[in-house]
Amino acid sequence: MFYTDNKLQYPVRVEKPDPLFARALQQAIGGVEGEIRVAMQYFFQACGARGNPKFRDLLMNTAAEELGHIEMLATAVAMNLEGAPLSLKEEVSNDPVGGAVLGGINLKNLLSAGLSAMPVDSDGVPFDMSHIYASGNIAADMSANVTAESTGRILATRLYNMTNDPGMKDMLSYLIARDTMHQNQWMAALEELGGATGAFPIPNSFPQEQEKQEFSYAYLGFQQDGSAPASGRWSEGQSIDGKGQFVSQPMQPLGPEPNLGPAKPNSGAQKEQL
Repeated sequence: MFYTDNKLQYPVRVEKPDPLFARALQQAIGGVEGEIRVAMQYFFQACGARGNPKFRDLLMNTAAEELGHIEMLATAVAMNLEGAPLSLKEEVSNDPVGGAVLGGINLKNLLSAGLSAMPVDSDGVPFDMSHIYASGNIAADMSANVTAESTGRILATRLYNMTNDPGMKDMLSYLIARDTMHQNQWMAALEELGGATGAFPIPNSFPQEQEKQEFSYAYLGFQQDGSAPASGRWSEGQSIDGKGQFVSQPMQPLGPEPNLGPAKPNSGAQKEQL
Protein backbone atom coordinates (compact mmCIF):
# COMPACT_ATOMS: atom_id res chain seq x y z
CA MET A 1 0.00 0.00 0.00
CA PHE A 2 1.05 3.58 -0.58
CA TYR A 3 0.08 6.55 1.54
CA THR A 4 0.24 10.31 1.04
CA ASP A 5 -0.04 13.25 3.38
CA ASN A 6 -0.54 15.69 0.47
CA LYS A 7 2.72 17.49 1.26
CA LEU A 8 5.81 17.85 -0.87
CA GLN A 9 8.90 15.92 0.14
CA TYR A 10 10.97 19.12 -0.17
CA PRO A 11 9.94 22.76 -0.81
CA VAL A 12 9.50 23.81 -4.44
CA ARG A 13 9.57 27.51 -5.27
CA VAL A 14 10.06 29.48 -8.45
CA GLU A 15 10.93 33.17 -8.29
CA LYS A 16 10.75 33.81 -12.03
CA PRO A 17 8.72 31.39 -14.18
CA ASP A 18 10.67 30.06 -17.15
CA PRO A 19 8.73 27.97 -19.71
CA LEU A 20 11.95 26.89 -21.42
CA PHE A 21 13.29 25.54 -18.14
CA ALA A 22 9.95 23.79 -17.59
CA ARG A 23 10.63 21.92 -20.80
CA ALA A 24 14.13 20.99 -19.61
CA LEU A 25 12.69 19.74 -16.30
CA GLN A 26 10.47 17.33 -18.22
CA GLN A 27 13.61 15.32 -18.96
CA ALA A 28 14.02 14.75 -15.23
CA ILE A 29 10.46 13.42 -15.10
CA GLY A 30 10.00 11.33 -18.24
CA GLY A 31 13.46 11.08 -19.76
CA VAL A 32 15.49 7.88 -19.70
CA GLU A 33 17.50 9.41 -16.84
CA GLY A 34 14.42 10.63 -15.01
CA GLU A 35 12.40 9.90 -11.91
CA ILE A 36 9.69 7.79 -13.55
CA ARG A 37 12.43 5.45 -14.69
CA VAL A 38 13.99 4.93 -11.27
CA ALA A 39 10.66 4.83 -9.41
CA MET A 40 9.36 2.05 -11.66
CA GLN A 41 12.71 0.26 -11.77
CA TYR A 42 12.99 0.03 -8.00
CA PHE A 43 9.29 -0.82 -7.69
CA PHE A 44 9.45 -3.78 -10.05
CA GLN A 45 12.76 -4.93 -8.62
CA ALA A 46 11.12 -4.89 -5.19
CA CYS A 47 8.06 -6.78 -6.42
CA GLY A 48 10.30 -9.54 -7.74
CA ALA A 49 12.89 -9.57 -4.93
CA ARG A 50 13.47 -13.03 -3.46
CA GLY A 51 15.59 -13.97 -0.48
CA ASN A 52 16.37 -11.65 2.41
CA PRO A 53 13.37 -9.30 2.72
CA LYS A 54 15.55 -6.35 3.72
CA PHE A 55 16.53 -5.85 0.07
CA ARG A 56 12.86 -5.68 -0.93
CA ASP A 57 12.34 -3.13 1.82
CA LEU A 58 15.30 -1.08 0.59
CA LEU A 59 14.00 -1.07 -2.98
CA MET A 60 10.36 -0.35 -2.15
CA ASN A 61 11.26 2.41 0.27
CA THR A 62 13.42 4.11 -2.36
CA ALA A 63 10.71 3.66 -5.01
CA ALA A 64 8.30 5.53 -2.74
CA GLU A 65 10.85 8.32 -2.35
CA GLU A 66 11.22 8.61 -6.12
CA LEU A 67 7.45 9.01 -6.51
CA GLY A 68 7.79 12.04 -4.26
CA HIS A 69 10.51 13.38 -6.55
CA ILE A 70 8.14 13.10 -9.51
CA GLU A 71 5.61 15.17 -7.57
CA MET A 72 8.23 17.82 -6.80
CA LEU A 73 9.36 18.08 -10.42
CA ALA A 74 5.79 18.12 -11.75
CA THR A 75 5.04 20.99 -9.38
CA ALA A 76 8.17 22.79 -10.59
CA VAL A 77 7.13 22.36 -14.23
CA ALA A 78 3.66 23.79 -13.57
CA MET A 79 5.09 26.73 -11.63
CA ASN A 80 7.58 27.50 -14.39
CA LEU A 81 4.76 27.46 -16.94
CA GLU A 82 2.81 30.12 -15.07
CA GLY A 83 2.59 33.21 -17.25
CA ALA A 84 3.21 31.24 -20.43
CA PRO A 85 0.95 32.35 -23.30
CA LEU A 86 -2.31 30.50 -23.75
CA SER A 87 -2.31 31.15 -27.47
CA LEU A 88 0.25 31.46 -30.21
CA LYS A 89 -1.36 34.75 -31.21
CA GLU A 90 -0.64 36.17 -27.78
CA GLU A 91 2.99 35.09 -27.96
CA VAL A 92 3.49 36.36 -31.50
CA SER A 93 1.98 39.72 -30.60
CA ASN A 94 4.56 40.08 -27.83
CA ASP A 95 7.45 38.79 -29.91
CA PRO A 96 6.89 38.70 -33.65
CA VAL A 97 10.14 36.80 -34.19
CA GLY A 98 9.54 34.19 -31.52
CA GLY A 99 6.31 32.37 -31.04
CA ALA A 100 5.79 29.66 -28.48
CA VAL A 101 7.74 26.99 -30.35
CA LEU A 102 10.79 29.14 -30.98
CA GLY A 103 10.52 30.37 -27.41
CA GLY A 104 11.05 26.83 -26.21
CA ILE A 105 7.60 25.94 -24.89
CA ASN A 106 6.66 22.33 -25.40
CA LEU A 107 3.20 22.66 -26.93
CA LYS A 108 2.21 19.33 -25.44
CA ASN A 109 2.30 20.92 -21.98
CA LEU A 110 -0.18 23.51 -23.27
CA LEU A 111 -2.40 21.50 -25.58
CA SER A 112 -2.60 18.21 -23.67
CA ALA A 113 -2.07 19.24 -20.05
CA GLY A 114 -3.14 22.87 -19.68
CA LEU A 115 0.30 24.16 -18.65
CA SER A 116 1.03 21.19 -16.41
CA ALA A 117 3.67 18.48 -16.31
CA MET A 118 3.31 15.24 -18.25
CA PRO A 119 4.98 11.80 -18.20
CA VAL A 120 7.15 12.78 -21.16
CA ASP A 121 10.72 13.84 -21.82
CA SER A 122 11.89 17.30 -22.88
CA ASP A 123 10.82 16.62 -26.48
CA GLY A 124 7.34 15.46 -25.46
CA VAL A 125 8.08 11.77 -26.05
CA PRO A 126 6.17 9.61 -23.53
CA PHE A 127 8.21 7.39 -21.25
CA ASP A 128 7.60 3.84 -22.45
CA MET A 129 9.18 1.76 -19.66
CA SER A 130 11.80 0.31 -22.03
CA HIS A 131 14.58 1.34 -19.65
CA ILE A 132 13.21 -0.49 -16.61
CA TYR A 133 15.72 -3.14 -15.53
CA ALA A 134 14.44 -5.73 -13.07
CA SER A 135 16.30 -8.98 -13.65
CA GLY A 136 15.34 -10.96 -10.56
CA ASN A 137 19.04 -11.06 -9.63
CA ILE A 138 19.61 -8.71 -6.71
CA ALA A 139 23.28 -8.02 -7.51
CA ALA A 140 22.57 -7.30 -11.18
CA ASP A 141 19.74 -4.99 -10.16
CA MET A 142 21.92 -3.11 -7.69
CA SER A 143 24.56 -2.65 -10.39
CA ALA A 144 21.91 -1.29 -12.77
CA ASN A 145 20.70 1.05 -10.04
CA VAL A 146 24.15 2.59 -9.58
CA THR A 147 24.11 3.44 -13.29
CA ALA A 148 20.56 4.81 -13.08
CA GLU A 149 21.45 7.12 -10.20
CA SER A 150 24.69 8.17 -11.89
CA THR A 151 22.97 9.28 -15.09
CA GLY A 152 20.20 10.89 -13.05
CA ARG A 153 22.74 12.88 -11.06
CA ILE A 154 24.46 13.97 -14.27
CA LEU A 155 21.13 15.27 -15.57
CA ALA A 156 20.33 17.05 -12.30
CA THR A 157 23.70 18.82 -12.27
CA ARG A 158 23.17 19.94 -15.87
CA LEU A 159 19.76 21.32 -14.95
CA TYR A 160 21.29 23.04 -11.92
CA ASN A 161 23.76 24.81 -14.19
CA MET A 162 21.01 25.80 -16.66
CA THR A 163 19.05 27.97 -14.23
CA ASN A 164 19.73 31.06 -12.15
CA ASP A 165 16.48 30.76 -10.22
CA PRO A 166 17.35 30.36 -6.49
CA GLY A 167 14.31 28.20 -5.82
CA MET A 168 15.10 25.80 -8.64
CA LYS A 169 18.74 25.58 -7.61
CA ASP A 170 17.66 24.77 -4.06
CA MET A 171 15.31 22.00 -5.18
CA LEU A 172 17.89 20.55 -7.55
CA SER A 173 20.60 20.64 -4.89
CA TYR A 174 18.32 18.43 -2.77
CA LEU A 175 17.73 16.00 -5.63
CA ILE A 176 21.47 15.89 -6.38
CA ALA A 177 22.15 15.07 -2.73
CA ARG A 178 19.62 12.23 -2.82
CA ASP A 179 21.27 10.86 -5.96
CA THR A 180 24.55 10.84 -4.04
CA MET A 181 22.93 8.83 -1.24
CA HIS A 182 21.26 6.41 -3.61
CA GLN A 183 24.48 5.71 -5.48
CA ASN A 184 26.12 4.93 -2.16
CA GLN A 185 23.27 2.79 -0.83
CA TRP A 186 23.23 0.58 -3.92
CA MET A 187 27.00 0.16 -3.72
CA ALA A 188 26.65 -0.61 0.00
CA ALA A 189 24.09 -3.29 -0.86
CA LEU A 190 26.54 -4.76 -3.37
CA GLU A 191 29.20 -4.76 -0.68
CA GLU A 192 26.85 -6.59 1.67
CA LEU A 193 26.20 -9.11 -1.08
CA GLY A 194 29.91 -9.86 -1.16
CA GLY A 195 31.41 -7.00 -3.12
CA ALA A 196 33.58 -7.56 -6.17
CA THR A 197 34.97 -10.86 -4.93
CA GLY A 198 31.67 -12.27 -3.69
CA ALA A 199 28.92 -10.96 -5.94
CA PHE A 200 30.80 -11.17 -9.24
CA PRO A 201 30.63 -12.60 -11.79
CA ILE A 202 26.87 -12.25 -11.81
CA PRO A 203 25.11 -14.62 -11.33
CA ASN A 204 27.53 -16.10 -8.82
CA SER A 205 25.30 -19.18 -8.63
CA PHE A 206 26.48 -20.42 -12.05
CA PRO A 207 29.52 -22.76 -11.73
CA GLN A 208 32.44 -21.15 -13.52
CA GLU A 209 33.84 -24.55 -14.46
CA GLN A 210 30.96 -24.79 -16.91
CA GLU A 211 32.09 -21.71 -18.85
CA LYS A 212 34.95 -21.62 -21.35
CA GLN A 213 37.41 -20.50 -18.71
CA GLU A 214 40.23 -19.79 -21.16
CA PHE A 215 38.16 -16.78 -22.21
CA SER A 216 36.87 -15.78 -18.76
CA TYR A 217 39.58 -13.18 -18.12
CA ALA A 218 41.06 -12.62 -21.58
CA TYR A 219 40.96 -9.10 -22.97
CA LEU A 220 40.59 -9.71 -26.70
CA GLY A 221 41.92 -7.40 -29.38
CA PHE A 222 40.25 -7.13 -32.75
CA GLN A 223 42.84 -5.01 -34.54
CA GLN A 224 43.04 -6.04 -38.18
CA ASP A 225 46.85 -6.20 -38.16
CA GLY A 226 46.81 -8.68 -35.28
CA SER A 227 48.51 -6.35 -32.83
CA ALA A 228 47.69 -6.48 -29.13
CA PRO A 229 45.10 -3.99 -27.88
CA ALA A 230 46.10 -1.09 -25.64
CA SER A 231 46.84 -2.32 -22.15
CA GLY A 232 45.22 -1.20 -18.91
CA ARG A 233 44.12 -2.48 -15.53
CA TRP A 234 41.66 -4.68 -17.41
CA SER A 235 44.37 -6.50 -19.36
CA GLU A 236 46.91 -7.64 -16.77
CA GLY A 237 47.10 -8.66 -13.12
CA GLN A 238 44.46 -10.26 -10.94
CA SER A 239 40.87 -9.96 -12.08
CA ILE A 240 38.60 -7.67 -10.09
CA ASP A 241 36.57 -10.60 -8.79
CA GLY A 242 39.78 -12.25 -7.56
CA LYS A 243 39.04 -15.47 -9.40
CA GLY A 244 41.48 -15.24 -12.31
CA GLN A 245 44.30 -13.38 -14.00
CA PHE A 246 43.75 -10.88 -16.81
CA VAL A 247 45.58 -11.61 -20.05
CA SER A 248 45.66 -9.63 -23.28
CA GLN A 249 45.73 -11.33 -26.64
CA PRO A 250 44.80 -10.70 -30.26
CA MET A 251 41.65 -12.51 -31.27
CA GLN A 252 41.82 -15.09 -34.03
CA PRO A 253 38.69 -16.45 -35.71
CA LEU A 254 37.73 -19.78 -34.17
CA GLY A 255 34.82 -20.66 -36.45
CA PRO A 256 34.37 -21.21 -40.19
CA GLU A 257 32.62 -18.88 -42.60
CA PRO A 258 28.87 -19.15 -42.01
CA ASN A 259 26.88 -20.99 -44.67
CA LEU A 260 23.16 -21.38 -44.07
CA GLY A 261 22.59 -23.53 -47.14
CA PRO A 262 19.75 -23.12 -49.66
CA ALA A 263 16.45 -21.51 -48.78
CA LYS A 264 13.41 -23.70 -48.21
CA PRO A 265 10.82 -24.05 -50.96
CA ASN A 266 7.81 -21.75 -50.61
CA SER A 267 9.76 -19.48 -48.23
CA GLY A 268 9.48 -16.48 -50.52
CA ALA A 269 13.15 -16.61 -51.54
CA GLN A 270 14.46 -16.00 -55.04
CA LYS A 271 14.85 -19.09 -57.22
CA GLU A 272 18.61 -18.50 -57.21
CA GLN A 273 18.56 -19.12 -53.45
CA LEU A 274 16.83 -22.51 -53.65
